[in-house]
Amino acid sequence: MDVTFVGLATWDTVVQLPRLPDADGRVVAEALCTAGGGPAATGAVAAARLGLRASLVAAVGTDPEAELIRAGLAAEGVGTEGVAALPGHTSGACVVLVDRPRASRAICVRPGPELRLAPGTAAAEAVLAARLVHVDHVGLPAVEELLGTLPEAAPRPLVSYDAGNLGPRRCPAIVDVYVPTLAALREVYGDRAAGADPLALLAAARADGARLVVATDGPNGAYAAGPDGTHHVPGHRDVTVRSTLGAGDVFHGALVAALARDRALPDALAYANAAAALSCRGLDGRSGIPGDTETRELAARVPAAPLAAPAVR
Repeated sequence: MDVTFVGLATWDTVVQLPRLPDADGRVVAEALCTAGGGPAATGAVAAARLGLRASLVAAVGTDPEAELIRAGLAAEGVGTEGVAALPGHTSGACVVLVDRPRASRAICVRPGPELRLAPGTAAAEAVLAARLVHVDHVGLPAVEELLGTLPEAAPRPLVSYDAGNLGPRRCPAIVDVYVPTLAALREVYGDRAAGADPLALLAAARADGARLVVATDGPNGAYAAGPDGTHHVPGHRDVTVRSTLGAGDVFHGALVAALARDRALPDALAYANAAAALSCRGLDGRSGIPGDTETRELAARVPAAPLAAPAVR
């Protein structure tokens, strides 16, 4: 595989509403759908739809939702040999309420089983054999533990970390590509960047060892910093937004896809930004994910621009 994604896979029920319900209230739904979700799983689907050979390492239960999760991934061409079914457990699931007028959503989560990567298992081998591994908040601890069992000089994959979910961490030692939201970057590095300036925050995260730092800023686009400088790409105002569910996960999948193809950081940033914007056309997190050609065309219309990064305190 070109890329292995490690972390959370869920089965989601997504409801579009004219407004969120009041306490003890009732609202007539405008639309309802079910679809696969989860940061790592949706990132893997995005990478596959953009032309990469992607696989997922995750833990599910032995319930009907587990079969739906696997089938949805397989239909997208995502390898599922590393998706472990744990007897006696229920799979991760979400109910998502999309507030259409505000283009926002509220998410209710049923956590799935804990993900562990025992050395020698198919899941562990899928991680160690990958060129690039992307982890979410569920996948990071498992991959850290696995890589910690390797001899110091042993080859290991490049690791990309989605630090924009629950409990964001400062850039861990195993991470090469650190990808938080700008809000998460402020939360964990605000003490080292005067005024929480985005460029100072990026520089602070790079000082912790990340080769590349990419921070998403919702409709305002994204920032990136690496050896070749710091860049910003604005948001796409001409894309109709139905729901932002999964847009960050699509951004990560597209960013990893671009980096796996050895694209320069500014091009990778614009590419991921375009894919995430286009994905907002769908109600769920996956139906709007574009293909490579459409993503390239939109990215070419809104490229990333260089910025001068300030020094870190």
